[in-house]
Amino acid sequence: MRTTPKSWQILLVILLFSHIALAQVILPPFFNCNMVLQQGIPIPVWGWASPGEKVSVTFNNKTVTAKAGKDGKWKVSLSPMNYGGPYSMVIKGKNLRTIENILIGEVWVCSGQSNMEFNLSSAINGEAEIAASNYPEIRLFTVKKRIAQTPQENLEEGEWWDCSPISTPHFSAVAYFFGRELYQKLKVPIGLINTSWGGTVAETWTSPETIANNPDFAPMLENLKKVDLKEYGKSVEKEIRDRLGEYATSDQGTKNNQPVWAAPELDDQSWKTMPLPGYIEKNGLQGVDGIIWFRKTVEIDASQAGKAAKLELSKINDSDVTYVNGVKVGATDQKAEAKRSYVIPDGVLKVGKNNITVRVEDVGGSGGLYGSPNEMKIVTDTKNIPLAGDWKYKIGVVVVNTTLGPNTYPTLLYNGMINPLVPYGIKGAIWYQGEGNAGRAFQYRRVFSDMIKDWRTKWNQGDFPFLFVQLANFMPADSLPVESTWAELREAQSMTLSLPKTGMASAIDVGDALDIHPKDKQTVGKRLAISALNVAYHQDIENRGPVYNQMKVNGNKVEITFDHVGKGLNAKDKYGYVKGFTVAGANHKFYWASATITGARTVVISSPNVSDPVAVRYGWANNPDDANLYNSETLPADPFRTDKWKGITE
Repeated sequence: MRTTPKSWQILLVILLFSHIALAQVILPPFFNCNMVLQQGIPIPVWGWASPGEKVSVTFNNKTVTAKAGKDGKWKVSLSPMNYGGPYSMVIKGKNLRTIENILIGEVWVCSGQSNMEFNLSSAINGEAEIAASNYPEIRLFTVKKRIAQTPQENLEEGEWWDCSPISTPHFSAVAYFFGRELYQKLKVPIGLINTSWGGTVAETWTSPETIANNPDFAPMLENLKKVDLKEYGKSVEKEIRDRLGEYATSDQGTKNNQPVWAAPELDDQSWKTMPLPGYIEKNGLQGVDGIIWFRKTVEIDASQAGKAAKLELSKINDSDVTYVNGVKVGATDQKAEAKRSYVIPDGVLKVGKNNITVRVEDVGGSGGLYGSPNEMKIVTDTKNIPLAGDWKYKIGVVVVNTTLGPNTYPTLLYNGMINPLVPYGIKGAIWYQGEGNAGRAFQYRRVFSDMIKDWRTKWNQGDFPFLFVQLANFMPADSLPVESTWAELREAQSMTLSLPKTGMASAIDVGDALDIHPKDKQTVGKRLAISALNVAYHQDIENRGPVYNQMKVNGNKVEITFDHVGKGLNAKDKYGYVKGFTVAGANHKFYWASATITGARTVVISSPNVSDPVAVRYGWANNPDDANLYNSETLPADPFRTDKWKGITE
């Protein structure tokens, strides 16, 4: 090909700009104007340049230099500084970068799922809070959502904003209220880095190195390494087809709008079996969303036949339509946490074999009938007929989710949204998450503590303070004591306090029975700040509500002693009644208990139904809406149990 003078000129221009681009000193987006740097520790600053390029960083009239490595990365460490500012920083390589309006203060990473992501404009009194959010010494940085297959070195974008009515409406409400409370108490600059994603599980926020050591997730990590993200959708379809064979794309259990698979005379001998309650993903249907039909046959005797009864199926994720002997007895749409309790009308039950059919629609994540085995039963006026155990099942339709989500594999959000922040100097982290792991609460005992230790290892700042929110009360309150996945998750969170420099803010009294995203984020942020003042800033203040210490049995009464009572226990009730306690004997059956505060640290409980008590629980429910025990600092008592009986998530 013959080149013209003009084409040579174009080529020279391209080469020139390519050379300049290669020579540019590049910084992560959080090294930018308005940033806050952590006081009192060596300040790491890093970026990229041409391999071997010399880079200097001048800050507070001192200059340090570094040389970019073969990979182009360079890093310097600035001397620790006290609170103050504003300062400027100059980074010089073959180009020059100047960063203005830098403050030295307290930097906190704010992470978790939707209740951390929940923005200020949606909080209680959001409009007024936004109007008053003029704090120029509080700075806000939001990490853009990103999934990554391997740990990333840099963020795609981001910038620091002064805290003002312009920047706060879409910033994390919990983080803002936490930062505001700290600023008002400490009178020092505050930097808040919000890196959160709604609906996510803890293992996606954990590094590959830590996940590789957890046998529950190590196989998933190995699968992730093999995935071609560009061909992810096709690979998912192929894997499910290889495992299940060809699958239908319309519900085979329904013909002409009639539930043919609910017919009592249907021959279901060829159907497979699955133990219920239990998630379908743990019973051979991992990765399967869509419609699954379940059938079970039960025997009814003459004393129960023809009479109305109640069908209880615990919880179903996500929707169901339920039939008894082909008669529709109930349906619930998109309420994964709602217990199913349907009336079987007169005349439906018959002597002998009776069929129960449940059409379950799983729209994503975990699916199936789940909960406690004793919550699955037919209740008649003479006895209860248990329904837990093997059920027949058949897939009506498979819906393949070909979109890679943040929970599809572990480590995805650590890789994309945490690793790029390391090792930016921080004081600590606040965390609001757990809803996504509630169905696996026993597993969370390890997952959550592993994640905290993982972050601390990666940052290499020692055991920096890690503060978290215990799950709020949610879902309709139960009329009788029951087992609870959310209670077990709260227990796992409390157990995590055995790690050094951790703190927990209770939200047990600020939830909403009908909304998993309660709007009172002011109380949550303030309680996190109280924990920070104690754990991170060593102030002698009470940062927890009453905590169970020990129990003593005296006849049919139990005395419970608490720590963290301040000047003493209080009940939030105009008559002084203490609520939320249950008691059980050796048969493991819990009953509501009467409770009385008998001293600064003690409560005595009893129940006429339990003559020889062996176990006590408090606030042990998804929504313990009547729990009302506090200390003198108006902090609520932590939910607890004295027994170590096997839970429903173990």
